[in-house]
This record gives sequence, structure tokens and C-alpha cells, in this order.
Amino acid sequence: MGELRTSEPMSRHTSWRTGGEAKRFFKPDSIEELAIFLAQTPIDEEIVWVGLGSNLLVRDGGIDGVVICTSGVLGKLALLESDLIRAEAGVPCAKLARFSVRFGLAGAQFLIGIPGTVGGALAMNAGAFGGETWPVVEAVETMDRHGQRYLRTPEEYKIAYRSVEGPMNEWFVAGHFRLRIAREDGLARTRALLEKRNATQPVGQASCGSVFRNPEGDYAGRLIEVCGLKGYAIGGAVVSEKHANFIINSGDASAADIESLIQYVMVRVEAEHGVKLVPEVHIVGDAQTGDLQG
Repeated sequence: MGELRTSEPMSRHTSWRTGGEAKRFFKPDSIEELAIFLAQTPIDEEIVWVGLGSNLLVRDGGIDGVVICTSGVLGKLALLESDLIRAEAGVPCAKLARFSVRFGLAGAQFLIGIPGTVGGALAMNAGAFGGETWPVVEAVETMDRHGQRYLRTPEEYKIAYRSVEGPMNEWFVAGHFRLRIAREDGLARTRALLEKRNATQPVGQASCGSVFRNPEGDYAGRLIEVCGLKGYAIGGAVVSEKHANFIINSGDASAADIESLIQYVMVRVEAEHGVKLVPEVHIVGDAQTGDLQG
């Protein structure tokens, strides 16, 4: 049933290419197998969900629980109606964007700029190029710790900028996206957005995507750049020269290096601009004693 590993290095499964081991690591073959696995998981065991591993920092002490990885397994995509797409949690956002364009639909092209999966996009209301995930969501399929499945509507969630609050102890396993029939050339727009992303972001380097949420009326990257922090490094973690809201693993960064740099950037921006940056990245796991630098 699926693939279960022990002591799995999370550096293999995060876009920052660093982090400690997961005590248990599970890749289900299907939503049905996922339900069986969850029903058999001890109620007190920590569960961490991973898609493509973007927007995630696993501390060097690892995860004393189970990581459930949806990437490459929960990947079904289907056109349910002429303008309604169902995508499972492991579908890359960019793949959903391209799929929608292929069927002449508009409203999901912005997903081409999100380096994660549908599950992650639903969990945080991910956005890019002025678009956000939940405005195009008609329904979501969720699952609880007992493997019970639910079909829920957006009205059951509190949706905000990079924030989603809903029923406790449920996780997204699929989303239903209601789009519109395109009047413009969707393929051309998707290509233009992809070119913009490649020109302005450090694509191809080990990063998590954007590290901080944009404060209201401003941009985190601008505030960090004005502080003169482009290129600033702690250990192997470096603020990108291309876009200041990205932190790069230059090759040998520990998770502690990255977390220390996140904290340092927050302190500098607050000191110089009076703005408290809020991390967008999800930090999980245990820090090893003495890891964090002051």
C-alpha cells in the first residue's frame, strides 16, 4: 500500500534542499489508500503534508512524526464540466494552469507562477501576478485523521491574503475550480506570465518561493532591498540578488542558516521601516540545540 519509508532525509523533498529526517515518510498511491493509512495512524502522531516542498522549511532536527507526500501520486486532473476542473492535491499548480488553457478556460493562468501543488495552494490561498487561488474554487474535497472524506464549499472557510481557516484537523485532497471561457489567447498570456517570472525571480536556484507576505500597500522585496540586504548571507543562506524576497541555498545551507537569515531580515526591516514582516514560509520540525544564530 503506497510507499512507506523511515528516517527519510527531507532535503530530498524540499525546494530549499535542506532539512533533517522524517521519522516516517508516506507516499499514497491514491486517495483511497491515503484514507486507509490515516485511519491506521496513531492519533497522537504529528502529521506534516508535503507537495513539491516549496514554501516549507524543515528544521535540522527533523520531524518526529509522519510526512505525507502528495507530489507525483495524487495527480489526477479532469474536466468535470465545460468550465469546471477537478485537480487532486498533488497536481503542480503550473500543470493546472496549462490544463485550463488547453480547454480554452481563463482565470487560472496566474497559477503558472506558483512553484507548489494544488494542496498547498488551497491551504494558504497562494497567489501570483495579482491572482489568488480561492476566488476560482467552487468546492474542495478534504479528509480527516480517520480517513473520512468531505465535500466542502468556500463558505465553510475564512479566506484572507495567504490565509485559510476551516474545519479543524482536515486536509485538502482535491479542489474543484470554476473558471470562465477564455476570450483572449490563454496560451500567450500563460507564456507571458512565465517569462515575467523567469525574468524577475531566481528560477532554477534552491529557494522556497517568496519568503514573506507582502505588507498592505507595499512589497516585502522592496523593503528588504532598501535595507541593502541583497546578497547578505548567513552560512550558506543568501538573500537573492535577483529578488530580495527570496532566500537561496547557495549549496551548503543548513535549515538553521535559513531560519537565522529570515529572523535577521525581519529585525532589520522592522528597525529601518517600522514594518513587521510576516513569513509566508511554513517552518516545521525540531531545531537542534545551538543551531540558531543570534
